[in-house]
Amino acid sequence: MSKKKEMIKVFEMNTTHDEVVDKVIYEFKDRSERGQNKYGTTLEANEKDDFLQHLKEELMDATLYIQKLQSQINNNNNNK
Repeated sequence: MSKKKEMIKVFEMNTTHDEVVDKVIYEFKDRSERGQNKYGTTLEANEKDDFLQHLKEELMDATLYIQKLQSQINNNNNNK
């Protein structure tokens, strides 16, 4: 077994039993599996995508989500 696989196995066996951490780990694994099914490759093996562009677009989306949530909060506060 490779050193990397050994480290992953040890990590999985030694979880903190923190539900928040466990949920994030589950979501990462689920997202990875869905991505591999959709794109036919792992992130590790993917050498063709422009990851800086992907990151920029994701951060732009995140900014829009923040604005949407702020608007909802402000609207809720104004309706009280």
